[in-house]
Amino acid sequence: MNPLGLYIHFPWCVKKCPYCDFNSFHQPTALPKAEYIACLIRDFEQDWQKVSERTITSIFMGGGTPSLFHAEDLAPLFAKILPHCQPNLEITLEANPGTIEHGQFKEYRDLGINRISLGVQSFQSAHLKALGRIHSADEVAKAVAEIKAAGFSNFNLDLMHGLPKQTLDEALDDLHQAIALQPTHLSWYQLTIEPNTYFAHYPPTLPHDDALAEIEEQGFALLTAAGFERYEISAFARNNRQSQHNLNYWTFGDYLGIGAGAHGKITVEAPNHIVRTIKPKLPKSYLQRQSCTQMLLPESALPFEWMMNVLRLKQGVSAHLFSERTGLPLSVIQSKLNRAVQAQLLEADPEKIQASDLGYRFLNDLLTHFMDQDPI
Repeated sequence: MNPLGLYIHFPWCVKKCPYCDFNSFHQPTALPKAEYIACLIRDFEQDWQKVSERTITSIFMGGGTPSLFHAEDLAPLFAKILPHCQPNLEITLEANPGTIEHGQFKEYRDLGINRISLGVQSFQSAHLKALGRIHSADEVAKAVAEIKAAGFSNFNLDLMHGLPKQTLDEALDDLHQAIALQPTHLSWYQLTIEPNTYFAHYPPTLPHDDALAEIEEQGFALLTAAGFERYEISAFARNNRQSQHNLNYWTFGDYLGIGAGAHGKITVEAPNHIVRTIKPKLPKSYLQRQSCTQMLLPESALPFEWMMNVLRLKQGVSAHLFSERTGLPLSVIQSKLNRAVQAQLLEADPEKIQASDLGYRFLNDLLTHFMDQDPI
């Protein structure tokens, strides 16, 4: 069976960032922690009935700001989930440096969490202010020191580039400061303006394309020199510390999604159907236990869905994984594979599906080859 991840969504933040299009909301005066955890447990119990013969292989707690919930808040949920997990699985918690209290990381570690993803975004005060972040660079350093003191040997720093009015030197300085903190993993990605965000309505001045290209080129070189391997579009790891949960997404594995607005993907093995689930988006609706949405992915959509994920991986995947994860023979996309190879966007390896260097640079162009209709 496919690997089975578990995503747990926490929808509240101290402050909504102007670039954020995730399902997150300004926290109420009294955060309904106990009620929300109870709903997560009920949500998990309902979803687990569909996959009860399987074992969870990774857990990721995202948001929003999961670190608004302390370990003692999460303990009843972990007591319900952990008996269904494989030993020594990766359990990641996203944390905001501005919401961490002294000793909190040790409590998370004692609970069983073994990986932290810290939302840094920048070390420059002006850029943090422009991004609406509530923390300072000093708080990042303090949080990392506590992460290490708590015994975490695996942590990620989330960093953005292409920020409003950001210079090349500022972008590289952010990377230098992040590398100096010795994370095992870096997520380094360009700020994009998403619909229905504050930045979409009031667009900031972003660096021009040539400047962005220079930032990326020098940033990639800096990360490589520091021992970070780029294994996905915006993910860099040292010492084989790739995010196992995200690798499951990118190889079209299965995952349960619990929490307000959480998405899931489950393969029903017998008829080989893939079902997507979407939980109620608004926290109020979720707390009222309104029903979730389920939809069967049509076979015609599977090739593009699969490609949209696996082509993000720098080293590609074995060709046989297509049939394993979609239930379709590779022959259904062979002509499209051939055309992508001829366009020099895909490597000419029958045993592997991997974007060429050109295809990786122009990934959207490569993906058009796998849409429902053949490219003209």
